[in-house]
Amino acid sequence: MLTHTSELTVKESDTAAQIGSGDMPVLATPAMLALMENAAMLAVANTLTEGQTTVGGHIESSHLKPTPIGHTIKAVAEVTRQEGRKIEFKVTAYDGETLIGEGTHLRFIVDREKFMSKLNAQ
Repeated sequence: MLTHTSELTVKESDTAAQIGSGDMPVLATPAMLALMENAAMLAVANTLTEGQTTVGGHIESSHLKPTPIGHTIKAVAEVTRQEGRKIEFKVTAYDGETLIGEGTHLRFIVDREKFMSKLNAQ
């Protein structure tokens, strides 16, 4: 089973007040989601061939409890299903042993050059 854990020590720049998703000095939901995506990306990175990467397609998660500046959070991503280029993950986030978020994430395997060439096609 492919899994990865990513960590983040919450800084002021990771707070809802700084990111703009709220006005409190606590971990912002977008920062938690980004850490979940990072864990998912890294969970499968070593299985890809030269020139491939993954991109996020969808993420859905709860954010259950606030986390203050200075705490270290962990995001865990676990592959639950893969169909061709489509990879589905279970994602969770913890502050210590306390669950602070959980959900699902969808990523797609893409060719880096082909993906980036789409920027010039617009």
